[in-house]
Amino acid sequence: MTRERMQLTGFLLLLGCGWGLTQPLIKITVTAGYQPLGLIFWQVFIGAIVLGFLRWRQLRRAPFNRRTIAVWLMITIIGSVLPSTTSYRAAFHLPAGIMSIVIATIPMMAFPIALLLGTDRFSWRRLGGLSLGMLGVALIAFPQASLPERAMIAFLPLALVAPFCYACEGNIVAKWGTAGLDPFAVLFGASVAGTLMALPLAIATDQFFVPRAPFILADLTMVLSAIIHVLVYSGYVWLIGRAGAVFAGQVSYVVTGSGVVWAMLLLGESYSLWVWAALACMVVGLSLVQPRLAHTPTLREGLAHG
Repeated sequence: MTRERMQLTGFLLLLGCGWGLTQPLIKITVTAGYQPLGLIFWQVFIGAIVLGFLRWRQLRRAPFNRRTIAVWLMITIIGSVLPSTTSYRAAFHLPAGIMSIVIATIPMMAFPIALLLGTDRFSWRRLGGLSLGMLGVALIAFPQASLPERAMIAFLPLALVAPFCYACEGNIVAKWGTAGLDPFAVLFGASVAGTLMALPLAIATDQFFVPRAPFILADLTMVLSAIIHVLVYSGYVWLIGRAGAVFAGQVSYVVTGSGVVWAMLLLGESYSLWVWAALACMVVGLSLVQPRLAHTPTLREGLAHG
């Protein structure tokens, strides 16, 4: 392995561990009682500020028209507000490690959607990956000893809404593009649109809040998860340009595995053999649905979003 390859691999591991860290951070935040729409506002607001600071020169040249506005609204609704609302609700009830495993179903859900939209061709190999993903979810849901409490199973479908939304988002982008916007402009515009959308919704539903001193741990984890998300996404886009989409897509394995490990270290979570079997199914399934050849990356390709 060349020195550059080792450096890129190390950077990929760093990105994956950072992304995986966001799941237990979100778990800490939601257990403090903060409501989803209020959290979404702060997440997208902080993301817009950080990304605007890092990329303001490039963002000044982003086009602003009906097509770009439509892209930003689509990404905001099905890539932020809807999946974040459901995943925050689910994260309150489910272990963070389970959330990390479930989010790995994104590329598996993306395959049948791509077939319906005509952006991909049928493949027995990828069908096998989809089947293993479904088996992984079943191993979490059905065995009596899989979850700490059987009542948690009611929130598993809610946790699956987010990966389904991200799979739809990626396929929409793959088929219709981003109106000439680069990934940073897409994420920044969606963050601004999300801020403008989430603020009135949070206020109207009495979910808006402003962290005040004395600050609690949940305030820190909320800010930290939002900053980590923007930084690792930016790093992921850079890695695609440097090493290709297939190499960068391997971050999915690290995100899922590190999310489980972070949950064990930070939250003291432990899992049954059924959950470990589910994780194994997800990892093998990911290896089957990963593309073999580099191609134009979609926004969530290889990504387990927090």
